[in-house]
Amino acid sequence: MRLSPAPLKLSRTPALLALVLPLAAALAFSDETLDKVPKSEGYCSRILRAQGTRREGYTEFSLRVEGDPDFYKPGTSYRVTLSAAPPSYFRGFTLIALKENREGDKEEDHAGTFQIIDEEETQFMSNCPVAVTESTPRRRTRIQVFWIAPPAGTGCVILKASIVQKRIIYFQDEGSLTKKLCEQDSTFDGVTDKPILDCCACGTAKYRLTFYGNWSEKTHPKDYPRRANHWSAIIGGSHSKNYVLWEYGGYASEGVKQVAELGSPVKMEEEIRQQSDEVLTVIKAKAQWPAWQPLNVRAAPSAEFSVDRTRHLMSFLTMMGPSPDWNVGLSAEDLCTKECGWVQKVVQDLIPWDAGTDSGVTYESPNKPTIPQEKIRPLTSLDHPQSPFYDPEGGSITQVARVVIERIARKGEQCNIVPDNVDDIVADLAPEEKDEDDTPETCIYSNWSPWSACSSSTCDKGKRMRQRMLKAQLDLSVPCPDTQDFQPCMGPGCSDEDGSTCTMSEWITWSPCSISCGTGMRSRERYVKQFPEDGSVCTLPTEETEKCTVNEECSPSSCLMTEWGEWDECSATCGMGMKKRHRMIKMSPADGSMCKAETSQAEKCMMPECHTIPCLLSPWSEWSDCSVTCGKGMRTRQRMLKSLAELGDCNEDLEQVEKCMLPECPIDELTEWSQWSECNKSCGKGHVIRTRMIQMEPQFGGTPCPETVQRKKCRIRKCLRNPSIQKLRWREARESRRSEQLKEESEGEQFPGCRMRPWTAWSECTKLCGGGIQERYMTVKKRFKSSQFTSCKDKKEIRACNVHPC
Repeated sequence: MRLSPAPLKLSRTPALLALVLPLAAALAFSDETLDKVPKSEGYCSRILRAQGTRREGYTEFSLRVEGDPDFYKPGTSYRVTLSAAPPSYFRGFTLIALKENREGDKEEDHAGTFQIIDEEETQFMSNCPVAVTESTPRRRTRIQVFWIAPPAGTGCVILKASIVQKRIIYFQDEGSLTKKLCEQDSTFDGVTDKPILDCCACGTAKYRLTFYGNWSEKTHPKDYPRRANHWSAIIGGSHSKNYVLWEYGGYASEGVKQVAELGSPVKMEEEIRQQSDEVLTVIKAKAQWPAWQPLNVRAAPSAEFSVDRTRHLMSFLTMMGPSPDWNVGLSAEDLCTKECGWVQKVVQDLIPWDAGTDSGVTYESPNKPTIPQEKIRPLTSLDHPQSPFYDPEGGSITQVARVVIERIARKGEQCNIVPDNVDDIVADLAPEEKDEDDTPETCIYSNWSPWSACSSSTCDKGKRMRQRMLKAQLDLSVPCPDTQDFQPCMGPGCSDEDGSTCTMSEWITWSPCSISCGTGMRSRERYVKQFPEDGSVCTLPTEETEKCTVNEECSPSSCLMTEWGEWDECSATCGMGMKKRHRMIKMSPADGSMCKAETSQAEKCMMPECHTIPCLLSPWSEWSDCSVTCGKGMRTRQRMLKSLAELGDCNEDLEQVEKCMLPECPIDELTEWSQWSECNKSCGKGHVIRTRMIQMEPQFGGTPCPETVQRKKCRIRKCLRNPSIQKLRWREARESRRSEQLKEESEGEQFPGCRMRPWTAWSECTKLCGGGIQERYMTVKKRFKSSQFTSCKDKKEIRACNVHPC
């Protein structure tokens, strides 16, 4: 993973990332060790030759470059970590970067520059400014710095580290404390052929993308288009590895083609939004007309986006206009680290690439579609003699833009809990207040102190802090939360809504003192992070200088000391106690005499007054069962008073009641039985029936509906044996039934004035489960003249079906 600083002018003392968590370890050469080091007037030879006990193959300590690359890209920054495997530790270290096969006794032997992350813990050595060492002496297992790779043509570079542990120095020319990086071929910078790994990070991260166009007549004078030069609107997104917006070696989609040839992001945005499941954020920023302007005239365009575990890649593109189909951008930039965290910063210099859809060779070539379409590829300096980037010697193309991607916040529970700097901690806390205090009852604290003053006196983001003391921990198995609380803030009179506000960065770390002994000068810088929206110019100072004193009285008997370390915690949790701080000898007197400067200090410290312990309550019990077996009910829970009554009054509730909801009670409904029908025989044995209807199908566990038809025997009289009489009675009975039927049809038993057709069969259920609907119909067969229209019309019935859960 490539990590780079903001695009600023870097001096020997690099810049930035103000206020970072302690990451460095302290180095101190003991008197005995330094006495054995041969003195030399070489540039850094005294440091390089301070090789105490060599431990070839010693693996407790390791030097690692983030991403474990074998190659470096010129000008790119890399995070370098020096660590010790527990239970080992180191008190100090030295870190250098040499060109391959160089001794390091000359300034030109050193390659690239280091960038301090935390000036309170790491610093440049006063007698070897290209090397990094400790600032504060204490045991450490890990330190981090940035290394900015040297310019093109440097060749291979060797990063070396030495470890100081008590009076023994471990220094390796080969092995775990040495890392070799060779220069990367720039022909295919940014080619996305690297495998994309699954992300193991937790929560989400929010980033800000800032685009700095560097394409101007000064940087690219050949055939530079003086009219209509611009960058089109930026379009992109944060997405999963299952979706590719664009990539080298692939073919441009219709959306990519329209951006590349016309600078129109409309089709590209439509393509991205169609992949809604694979995309978390659509990235959009305004176009730039003209292509380049100083930052104090116009702010660089920027956009914010988020990533999560499945959508941890970021891609974007913007057209260089005018051009045939030339663009710049990033493809599938992975913001997830191998350590299950989120990358803090990415800085990438960009060269133009060809979309493969137009065959023009100059900025203003006429349209000439490429048939058949070609694959996306980077432009080179040997493409065509008429190309504005043509170089007969085949050199690399000067970068035309730089993109800076900075993490500005993290949300949700994170796997990697080590924050990168204090500003990041403030962002991670989020502005929302907690709904309730989650402090365990077994942790007894003092009250919070008042909030400190804001660390920023300008309208840049700062922080303020408050503290409380842990007075008692009644249960050692239950961890107690932190005793410090941070909150974002800005200087007085600043407002986020003020459109005329000029937002400045934190001050860059101070440069080394101009001399190694006595009084000299040092300087620091800052830059404009956000220009006023009303177009006014920032007038706040961007540089400061001040006097600095390394050693007031320089003489052969003078000794060089480290800065004082942080004060230890107070020895008492309440009342009066003592605290100490320490420093170490950085360089012994040149005349061999003993250092007389004190290496430790102690002073009294006053903690909050000791008070009686307030009443304590046991944790809440589990909720009781609901008071009902179905439908709505109530449930309760209790807790007990643990402390003695004489320690204080407890007015807290000991019981809580809340509503509870169980599945709906079973439902099944039937109509009442109808009257018994007449016997179906006029003589002899027959039967009568009665019926009932289902008003609601079983729901919520209701029992299946019982029978809806019942029958029983009936006997009116014995049938006569005389056949003629029997036939006569049958005829009479048949005529009687027919008469009754005609009467029912004429009078309309259910629907007066109508003759209705029978009910149709029930329709198919509208759902297979979860409750559907069935319908059936009865239509008018004949309407009598005496009937009214409103009393004789088609009928419809509806009933529930398939009510069982899905």
